[in-house]
Amino acid sequence: MTTQSIPVINRSHPKFVFWLIAIPFYLILVPLNWIMNRLGKPGALINFVTKRQFNPARLTRVFENFSPDEGDVFVSTFAKSGTNWMMQIAHQIAWRGDGEFEHIHDAVSWPDGSGKRNQKTMIALDNEIVKKLSPTGMRIIKTHLSAHYVPYNERAKYLIVVRDPKEVFVSSYPFIGGVAGPLMPSIETWLEMFLTKDFPINFGNTWAEHTASYWALKDKPNVLILSYTQLKDDPRTGIQQVADTLGVNLTEQELAKVIEKSSFAYMKKISHKFNPMPENSLPWSKGFEMIREGKSGNSSELISRQQQMRIDAHFQDELRKLGCDFPYAEFCTITQ
Repeated sequence: MTTQSIPVINRSHPKFVFWLIAIPFYLILVPLNWIMNRLGKPGALINFVTKRQFNPARLTRVFENFSPDEGDVFVSTFAKSGTNWMMQIAHQIAWRGDGEFEHIHDAVSWPDGSGKRNQKTMIALDNEIVKKLSPTGMRIIKTHLSAHYVPYNERAKYLIVVRDPKEVFVSSYPFIGGVAGPLMPSIETWLEMFLTKDFPINFGNTWAEHTASYWALKDKPNVLILSYTQLKDDPRTGIQQVADTLGVNLTEQELAKVIEKSSFAYMKKISHKFNPMPENSLPWSKGFEMIREGKSGNSSELISRQQQMRIDAHFQDELRKLGCDFPYAEFCTITQ
């Protein structure tokens, strides 16, 4: 049996619906954004749009009344830290290399995803059909929330990927730009936002707070914390660590299939299965991709050496203030 058995969620919409969104966007939001910029408040509008979504009161309700159990595998990452990559790895391991789907969110729930309308395009958290179909009895749950928002159970599994915050920043800019279009602020403004809780995709916590929350769980046997860079450099070892954490004994043939299907080349070919919206669905979204480059150590393509040093210093200092002994230099390349 393969994941082709997983029910396909209808997420198709007439293209004109998306283009209708552009009318108030250009008539109201773009002029308002221009005014805010003139008032010396760049980025204020995009912050306002996302602030309600990441209100702590809302975030505490995301997993309300949900008790994870055996077979629940959380992929818990800060945004733009290899989330889709780890979801693909975990899903393929759960299906012993035979994982197929029309869209990743037919198989993977994302409870903290934005808006009730978007939730209808994803398999619900309380829908356990994937567990029943999976040869290992496992299903993947995606979350960008910090550990204190995510229910812990010793029988569930937790997979965390930590990516250099400089790379997170660089990856986030074209990604959000593809969604926000003309509302996207300058790189300099985006950096100022990134270093605060006002960063539009921080899901309630900064990079340091998110990292520290899971680092506190590092000694638990059902929690695996992986470096994005090390996973990139040696995917076979990293994938084997994930399989060991999940308790799945893969044959050499199964392991080879998992490695192949979680390679950048393979995922790039099926990138449409990870995109949150249809290609070119908005006037400014041409070229928008979830699977973009998958590089490590590429922060210099967008930000200066001084900006890289500032990010390093900021988050190392924040980790110290949080009392966290996370080994920053082992997971991140410190700019000198």
